[in-house]
Formats: sequence, C-alpha cells, structure tokens
Amino acid sequence: MSKKLFLLDGMALVYRAHFALIARPIFTSKGVNTSALFGFTQTLLEIMKTQQPTHLAVAFDTAAPTQRHLDFPEYKATRQAMPEDLSRALPEVRRLLEALRVPALECDGYEADDLIATMARLAERRGFDCYMVSSDKDFGQLISEHVFLYKPGRMGDRSEILGLPEIRRRWGIQHPEQVVDILALMGDASDNIPGVPGIGEKTASKLVAQFGSVENLLARTGELTGRVRQNLEQHREAALLSKRLATLNCEVPCAWTPEALAVRPWDEDRLKALMVEFEFNSIGRRLFGEDFKAGHGFAPASARPVARTTPHPASPASAPAHLLKLADEPHEYTTAASAGERARAVAQLQPAERLGFDLAWSGHDPKSGRILGFAFSPKERVAVYFPAPPADPEFQAFLEELRPLLESPGEKAGHDLKPDLVVLQRHGLRLGGALFDAMVAHSLVEPDVRHTLAYLSESLLGHTPIDLAQLAAGEARAGGIDLRDVPPARAAEFSAERADLALRLRARLRAPLDEKRQEQVFYSIEAPLLPVLAGMEAEGIRVEAPALAEFARQLGAELEEQEQAIRRLAGQPFNLNSPRQLGQILFETLKISAAPKKTRTGQYATDEQTLAALAPDHEIVRRLLEHRAAAKLKSTYADALPAAIFPATGRVHTTFNQVATSTGRLNSQDPNLQNIPIRTERGQEIRRAFVPRGPDFLLLSADYSQIELRIIAALSREPGLLEAFRAGLDVHAATAARVFGVFLELVTPEMRRKAKMVNYGIAYGISAFGLAQRLAIPRREAAEIIDNYFQQFAGIRQYMDQTIRFAREHGYVATVTGRRRYLRDINSSNAAVRAAAERNAINAPIQGTAADMIKIAMVNIYRELEARKLKTRLLLQVHDELLFDLFRPEEAEVRALVEDRMKTAIPLEAPIVVEVGVGENWLEAH
Repeated sequence: MSKKLFLLDGMALVYRAHFALIARPIFTSKGVNTSALFGFTQTLLEIMKTQQPTHLAVAFDTAAPTQRHLDFPEYKATRQAMPEDLSRALPEVRRLLEALRVPALECDGYEADDLIATMARLAERRGFDCYMVSSDKDFGQLISEHVFLYKPGRMGDRSEILGLPEIRRRWGIQHPEQVVDILALMGDASDNIPGVPGIGEKTASKLVAQFGSVENLLARTGELTGRVRQNLEQHREAALLSKRLATLNCEVPCAWTPEALAVRPWDEDRLKALMVEFEFNSIGRRLFGEDFKAGHGFAPASARPVARTTPHPASPASAPAHLLKLADEPHEYTTAASAGERARAVAQLQPAERLGFDLAWSGHDPKSGRILGFAFSPKERVAVYFPAPPADPEFQAFLEELRPLLESPGEKAGHDLKPDLVVLQRHGLRLGGALFDAMVAHSLVEPDVRHTLAYLSESLLGHTPIDLAQLAAGEARAGGIDLRDVPPARAAEFSAERADLALRLRARLRAPLDEKRQEQVFYSIEAPLLPVLAGMEAEGIRVEAPALAEFARQLGAELEEQEQAIRRLAGQPFNLNSPRQLGQILFETLKISAAPKKTRTGQYATDEQTLAALAPDHEIVRRLLEHRAAAKLKSTYADALPAAIFPATGRVHTTFNQVATSTGRLNSQDPNLQNIPIRTERGQEIRRAFVPRGPDFLLLSADYSQIELRIIAALSREPGLLEAFRAGLDVHAATAARVFGVFLELVTPEMRRKAKMVNYGIAYGISAFGLAQRLAIPRREAAEIIDNYFQQFAGIRQYMDQTIRFAREHGYVATVTGRRRYLRDINSSNAAVRAAAERNAINAPIQGTAADMIKIAMVNIYRELEARKLKTRLLLQVHDELLFDLFRPEEAEVRALVEDRMKTAIPLEAPIVVEVGVGENWLEAH
C-alpha cells in the first residue's frame, strides 16, 4: 500500500515529553517551560522525516466525561492533577500543529484512544497502512495486517513498530483482540481499571490462551481450582467491567475521514515564528538551514514569575539578536607555532588582567590525555593557539615555554575547567591566578537548566560554537570524537573559539551572579574548589584488588547458597531477577500477603520497601533481601572496583561533579565512591580494601558529627537543641526525654530510636504516615510523637513555617552562605507538587549549608597542606567525611589542621564536632 496514515496519541506524547525532561527542563529566556513542546516537536518531526507518512493527525482528549467515567466513576481517578507547566504547554502544541498544518482530532465524550481506533479501522477498510503512535499497550487490540503500533524511542533508543507477529509473541495469543481480555483480568493501575485480584499478566495470558475470552473463562470457572477460581467467581462483575473499560470504541461519530488527513505543506512563516518565540534554535536550523536566526537571551528558568516575585530582567539590548556562526563574526584567531612566535605571544599575553583559556588534549579521560595545545583569549573575538610539538624533547621544552603564561597571576576563564586542571597536573603544570568557570557560574545562576558550552553560547551570546563532530577527519575513534581526529588548523580554531567564548561568557555571567547574590558562593567556594577536586581526582586512592577478589568469591558462594534455599522454599525453580516471576511465586503460589500491592503496570510490587515489611514473617523474603544485598555488593563493588583501577597509577580515580545537584552537594561517578557501604558487616569489607599508598602512610578520616542536626539547631535557634549540643549531651536521648516527658536517665533505647528518627526526619518533612512506616508503629502514635516534638521544640516549627513563607514570596530559599535553591512549584495549585516543594524548601538550606561547609573546609585544608609543603594528600569527600592519605610523621599536625579548618569553615551557634580517626584502611580510620 502506498497510503500511510500516522495517528498520534497527543496527550500521551506530550506527557511523555514533559516527564522525560523533568530533571533538566528546557526554558526560554522569559522563563517559559518548553520541555513538553520541545519533546513533542522532536517526535513529530522525526516521524515525518523517517517514516514519510502520506496522511497524519494527532488525537486529543477533551474535558467532557466519557462513557467509561459514567460506567465507573473511579476510572482514572488515581491519576495526579496535570502539572501546571504541562497544562500551559497544550495551547502551544495546538499552535505548532496549526503551523505544520497537521489536523488535531477530538470529540466530546470520547477519548483520544477511541478516535485513533475509529480512524484506524476506517483507514484500513479504505486501503491505508495505519500506524498508531503511542506507548499505550491498549492499542495492541487493534493490530492487524495493515494496522501497526508505533512506539517512539526513548532516551536515545530507536523507535519500535509492532505488528501481528510481535503482538502474538508479546502476549502469547493468536488474536490481537484478546489483548482486551488480558487487560481485563490483570487490570491497569494507571487507568485505575480494577481487574481481578491475584491475577497478573502471566496468569492472565495463560487463561486467555486457554479459554479464549473473559466471558468463556467466567462460564467455565469450574475447570479451575484454588485461589484463581475463587477470585474469578468473587470478582466476576469486576472482570466484565474491566473488559468494557479496556475495549476501545471503533465507532466514534467523527466528521474526519482518512483522506482528509493528507500531509500538507507547512506554513513556514508561522512555523519559523514559533521556533523563534520558543528559542528552538537546533530545530530551527534543522528545518530552515544554518542561516536560521532565532531569538535568545539570558535564560532565567529559576526566575519564572511566582506570587509576588519580579521576573528576571530582559537581556541587555546590546546583545546580538540572532544566532551567529564563527564565520559570521569578525574574529582574529592566530597560531603561534614556532619558538619565536610563542615567545612574542607569551610576552604580550602574560601581563593580561584576565584571559580566556582552553586546553586541547587527546582522548576523553583526563588521566591519560596528552596535551595537544593551549588557547588564550585576551579580549573578545581575539585568541592565540599554541600547538604542542608531537614528540619529546621538544614537547617538554614547549611546556616550559608556556609555564610562565599558565602560572601568571591574571584570572583564567574557561568552561568545565576541572578536566583541564587534571591534565595539567599530570604534566606538572597548574593554572595561576583566580579561576572563572562559566559552567559552574551558570549552575549557580540557573541551576535547573543545561550548562553546556553550546547552550550557554547560544542562549547568552547568540553564537553557535563549532561542532567538534563536524571537524573530525575520517572515522571517529572508539568512545567518540577525539581532537587527534581533527585537522590541526581546525583544531586550532576550535580551541581558540572555546577560549574566546569563555571570556565572553564571563562578562555575561558577572551581572547575574551579582543580581542573584551568588558572588560569595562562586568566588569563595566553588571557584577555589576546582583545583582541590582536580587534585583529588589526579591522586586517586589505592584499593587492594586481591582482597576484593576474595570477597567476591565469598559473595558468589553465598549467592549460590541463597538461591538454592530460596528455590527450595518456593517449591520450584524461577528467575530471582524477574520481578514478574518473583511476584507470582510470592503472591500467587505462596500467598504470603492477602492484599499484595501492584505497580502501575499491573505487576506485583517486589521492591525492597514492600519486601522489608513482609520479611519478619517469611523466611523466603528475608533470604531474598539478603540475596539482593549480597548481589549488589558483588556487582557494584567487589567486581567493579578492581576493574576501575587505573593501570598507570594502580589506583582508583573517581570524578567529582560540582553541578549535578541542586543543593550544592558533590556527586561522585566513574566509579561512585560516595556510596561505599558502611552500615552492614559485609558492606564494611569493601571499605577494608581501601588502603594507604604505602608503608609510610595511613588513612585519616575526618567526619562531621550530626552536622545537619546541628545546622537545624543553628538555623532555627531552637533553645532545646542548642542547649543539648552545648552541654555535650546525647542529643537523641535529650530529645526523647522531652518528647516522652521523662528524665534523661529514664530514656529507653526504643524511645531514643524514635526520637532519632524524628530528629533526622524533620529536615525532610516527615509525616505521621512516614514515621509510622519507618518505626513500624500505629499512625496515631506517630502523629502524637510529632505533635509532642513540635510542642517541645517550637523553634523548629517556627523556622519551617518562616522558611516556607519566604519561599512562597521569593521563589527560592538560601543556605547560610547565600546559595539559592529555586522552587518553581512552591505556589503550585497541585497539593502534592506544592508539598514536595515545601519539603525541599525546608531541607535545602540545611543540606546546602552542610555541603558549603565541607567545601570551604576542603579549600582551606588543601591550601594549607600545599603552603606547609606537607606530604599528606586529600583523597575523597563523602558528603560529611573527608579521607586523607596521611604521612605518618605528620599525624599530629594534620589532625589539628583538619579538625580546626572543618570546625571553623562556617561559624554557627551550635558547636561543631569533628570525629577524626586513623587506620591501616578506610574501615579502621572511620
């Protein structure tokens, strides 16, 4: 067939696009969230480009009730209210479709699914191949020889087209219409279709394959036995209702015909205007060529207007009004290749007050990258590139020629400087002067958006930087494009432009840093932290691979033993790593719960929290949890850490990310050394494998004691907590004494445990329900404990209320140092969304102040170690703990230094306690 009709489930695709970008949403310079529109546009254009439909339409729901709502008022009742940013995006999606001249189908009283079903059947009869674009499994019932389900790709995955063979394999049935019967039996949590209790997807598929339909099954329940028969007979009406709810209506009275949905030429003027309005620069260039010119400006995502908040001022009028490529702008990029040229350029650049900087290096790992060249920019659109000679001894002489410029006292501005600093350190070099990292600065000003050089250049400068991928000559190496793949002249231009852009971004970011009062956080904390983190990454930490290998062997034997025991208790073999099979064993075969929870997909919930609640009464569940813990230890640590040892150093080198969290906490990755377990005896074996670099060294661990609770006491000025800390009391026991109304010496371990849970839970907005769950106590008792807590510690309640009021008025909260956490949903009309923002408002100043405190301590300790020329080195930061390679003769001096700098990093009313330990391995030291 030559006629191809694509029918898109509009609401499903818009929702999908919005939540796909929820962690890093896209905003315009006016603070408009365009995530849903951007993702939907990408999907639609991708279909139009790759599938080349002859006919196309998008179906939408309306607000009018449908027959399903009349038959079952609880239909879809469990769905949360639509996010406000998403509801604002829907009219813009309609405008996009109008510009693309794509029909939008809707009909009061019918869902988009029913419209798609009707049009699909009609199109099939009229000689079309029809593709239903959605991830909704309900559409499986419509599949035929000429009707297909098109599932768009997610997170870089390819799209998937499902026809008759795929549906038959997926559900184990012969006729696609039987998908309805399976859904009727298993239910659908997302639509709140009840289904039949105790019947999951696998059982439903078997029953439908055997009996053909729900009606036949219900008529022949006498052929069944046990709980399945009982549930079917007791929930007969629920099964029939569920089938009616899951059945798509193919007879919607729609005025459209498939022929009327023919693809038409776009309204280019309207489409181009939309791309400009929503600043979809990359899409605009794809549609209209490299000459496309879109609006831009400073992107104040965090300053989207909230109640009583002034929007961020517009970008300066002098900024360029469109995107420019390098060739469009006058620029002067030169190359200093000879010794004479280098000498003259260094002499001219060295006195500069500030320089844009970029380091060109090979590969993708700074631990092994070789310097290819340096670029410096003394002023906008001017830069000098110094290419490195390829071989020694000329290479070493080249580095020495550049050393005075690198170490000159002028400020160096770059983008993502830390990897460059690691490469420099490996070559015996450093950057002198203050550092300005545009990526880090932007993360303070606009923490919720992207911080890539391309994004910053386009949004702040109206300039599209050179794309490295387009410069590569021939095939790229494994792992991606390498500067070694780029012709030298283009590599010079690439690096020079990066240095130029860094200097220009510095000028554009200074004002926002000032306006949002982030100068202290940037200049006193984040910028000085760059060389500290680079030094830690370059140092790495020694790990005893043989010890981990032996531990992995022990864990493997334990896993095998646990698996045998679990299968014996189950009475049959099954795949422990299959949630579906595990759920069926636990809740259908063994029936360990009368009312098992289900996930949104209809499967039994087998997550850790669910199983932990069942573990006290069931040996198989206890063993399952032990098996999971051992498997995680083995795969994540015992097996993975030896593989992460870098051959050139024999040490493990993590990477610290400064811009990954909104609270300011550092993030560790490749490998993550901030999650090394400590609470369980087996987990402690992992820490035992982290050892000093040699016999003259020990590991020193310095850990803030109860730092977040001390910060709560300081921020709230709560006399009860402050008094307990000042007196050196066990703060949890002191809290229990007041909450339960007993003398301190009469506090029982159980009372202390409950008080400790409240003390730490308060910062995260713990509710009576949450406390009851964690302590395994009745909700009424939990509510009484929380009420008593706030009666005894009224200052904390007052602090929480004041913090939320401030957040509602200003749209953000701040740490003691001034670091801001923006809360766009603090005034949301959605109660659940607003409550989450309120919890963040309370927690962010506490967790963020703790993060700032240890960062300041790291900077001060690192500088002092260097100034005193000590051999001790800072290796790791794990939230509230610092770990050092301690040179044994320096123990007394370093102990005193570390403790003092950590205690005095941020003065607080509550006394700060630092616990310092030393040992032959990390476990001993901690």
